Amino acid sequence: QDYYGKELQKSKDLKTNACVTSSRPVPKVVRAALERVHDEVVSRYYGCGLVIPECLAACRILDLGSGSGRDCYLLSQLVGEHGHVTGIDMTRGQVRCGAGASPCPLSILLPPSPSFSQVEVAKKHIAYHMEKFGYQKPNVEFLQGYMEKLGDVGLANESYDIVTSNCVINLVPDKRAVLREAYRVLKPGGEMYFSDVYASQHLHETIRKHRVLWGECLAGALYWRDLYSIAEEVGFSAPCLVTASPITIGDKELESILGDCRFVSATFRLFRVPESSRAGPGQVTYKGGIVGHEQELVFDANFTFKKGEEVDVDAEMAAILRSSRFAEEFQIRDGRTKTPAPQGCC
Repeated sequence: QDYYGKELQKSKDLKTNACVTSSRPVPKVVRAALERVHDEVVSRYYGCGLVIPECLAACRILDLGSGSGRDCYLLSQLVGEHGHVTGIDMTRGQVRCGAGASPCPLSILLPPSPSFSQVEVAKKHIAYHMEKFGYQKPNVEFLQGYMEKLGDVGLANESYDIVTSNCVINLVPDKRAVLREAYRVLKPGGEMYFSDVYASQHLHETIRKHRVLWGECLAGALYWRDLYSIAEEVGFSAPCLVTASPITIGDKELESILGDCRFVSATFRLFRVPESSRAGPGQVTYKGGIVGHEQELVFDANFTFKKGEEVDVDAEMAAILRSSRFAEEFQIRDGRTKTPAPQGCC
């Protein structure tokens, strides 16, 4: 709350590139949507990677750690007026008077200023964006709360099609609780699509207790192998690696503390696959109906589906496509794969 609500005012205040790494070209439709997002919202953005999944029309999306709302306002345009986006962030909706830490009693009379929290920056631009997008009523909302306690803000079981998050799970001590809550609020066949920072090894206490390294998304980074075990424990499908980029530190003092540990910004997708959809491997053919991906769909690092081309997939991928929002975008038939599809993260 302190680091993101008070110390950081612009993206340039960051000391590493952990929160600004992008590892994939941005599609034209997303670039166009970004141009319609308010400048203040963009300038207060600290995410990593690309967290705009495909096939979003009319979807209900929950964005964990929504911050200034940049991703939410992008998603708002892609789900359309009949979809809905909820952003949740832990920064509190208060503005400070002078240098004091107490809430200002006259805050409701003050104009917006850089001392506003991330949630307040997001909320104050709702009307601007709805008018910009041509919507009759808001399809986006922002809540103050904790991503590991979604029930506290009234988010019900199986109420979202997609959960996204952009470089924030590392800031939560209890990663299992976050994934459990995401799994709970997802509908059967729903997806968790998220970028985060991962470490090449388990981090020792000196790093984990370092205030700046925590705020810079490094000290709380999960050892990448632990993501696979936690996802399985919670009930998700095996993580599908979408993209990954190395993180550079650029600060000699921080480098000396980190030693030989290396970090990567990676985007993964997890699915809540119902048992009824598991029916062995199959052959799938992409129909080419997803806007912005008419000729091919790069699903993850292992699977790229070209329009009209039949692809052998393993049982896990067949179940994902069969049960998710992608089902109508593919012709899917059961059958044995000719060769085993690659698994996991390299």
